[in-house]
Amino acid sequence: MLRDDMIMKKAIVHILDSRMSMPVLSDCELDLGSDLCDFFKAHIEKFTESDEVKRCQFSGDSEVMEAVRSCGPENFVEVSKQLAGTLFAIMNENIDIPPADIAVVVFGCEGVDYFGLLKMNYKSSYTHITKAMEEGNSNDIILQKAILPSEGQKLSEAFVVNLENGEILLTEKKYEVNGAKEYYFSERFIKCHAPMSQKAKLDIVTKAVEQVNKKYYGDDDVDRKMEIKSTIYQELEEQGNLNVETVKEKLFSENPQMQEEFQEKLEKYNMAEEVIEPKAQQTVRKFQKQHLTTDTGIEITIPMEQYQNAECVEFITNEDGTVSVLIKNIGKLTAK
Repeated sequence: MLRDDMIMKKAIVHILDSRMSMPVLSDCELDLGSDLCDFFKAHIEKFTESDEVKRCQFSGDSEVMEAVRSCGPENFVEVSKQLAGTLFAIMNENIDIPPADIAVVVFGCEGVDYFGLLKMNYKSSYTHITKAMEEGNSNDIILQKAILPSEGQKLSEAFVVNLENGEILLTEKKYEVNGAKEYYFSERFIKCHAPMSQKAKLDIVTKAVEQVNKKYYGDDDVDRKMEIKSTIYQELEEQGNLNVETVKEKLFSENPQMQEEFQEKLEKYNMAEEVIEPKAQQTVRKFQKQHLTTDTGIEITIPMEQYQNAECVEFITNEDGTVSVLIKNIGKLTAK
């Protein structure tokens, strides 16, 4: 969802500071001026356009689902209070879940209405304060422990619901609940089945590749590591996705045992035939460059386009077993 396509319609904020015994619930909707609308739109865009977003549906026993479905202009405030109270009860029982303000919003995007809840966890930061003294004004600096995330910061927990088809776009983070880390936001609050995000799937595939490669090639085969990174980069760049079956065939084509072990690792996640489609540049950034470090402490970073171009860089194996890196056709050098 892009912010330019959004139209904010309703919003309210409730204070869920679990360091206090009760939430501070608002009885009034927010006055949606342009700055506040931009603030909410930026946060919604940031998590819905991220490869960490999960697409899911409510389970049949979800109280949040019932509340969202019953919400209308006449009971928006009461529904928001109900959700805030439910979430606060979960937070109050589990001290590792951070305190926050929640914004409950209704907005339109490309002709469809959405219901959203943004959990804005507090940050600590210093700010100034002015006190009136007998001698005049006294300026001081204090630590404010309830600063909301800025537009550029990603929310840890938030969801929006498509009010036409019920699809949920969700972002969340694990916190400790009853001694074990879990996704409390989806499992205890929203109660929805949340499949893995595109980023999580990509991380699983690359970790499986690394584990199988390390077993058969060891941890010191730099050429092999660069070949793997180059292959994954080419797939993402040329196809716009990463087909697990294609990765298996290209990386382990000469070793059926490696193919089998790679397949087994991904079958545990039901991902043996997965096609991963990351869309955020940040997700694939680690594949865009090769980072090399020599045993003498020299660090080299090579963009993948140039790494694959023999006119730009060449790796030469010398007779004594050492390796030389030849960087070619440099028009200009810049020192930083």
